[in-house]
Amino acid sequence: MANEIQFTVRAKAHLKALRKRDQKTILDTVEEQLRFEAETPTRNRKRLQDNPLAPWELRIGDFRVFYDVDEEVVRIVAVGEKTHNVLLIGGEEVEL
Repeated sequence: MANEIQFTVRAKAHLKALRKRDQKTILDTVEEQLRFEAETPTRNRKRLQDNPLAPWELRIGDFRVFYDVDEEVVRIVAVGEKTHNVLLIGGEEVEL
């Protein structure tokens, strides 16, 4: 069964702050990777240790999409960019 994908208002703002090309890449990959089996760990999808952001992370190149799954709804809570060990979400450095 296919999952419904929802972006929070905050995640939409994070996405909108990125270049159009990056937005398209992220949206296409989210659709491809999270529509089915969003809770199955893969090379680019992993369950995170306890943190205040989200229980799951999807890696898309230098970008990170943080999400939660509730039954058949995937809720994207944040989109950030990671350079080396620095994660920027909404222009602010975040530590997980």
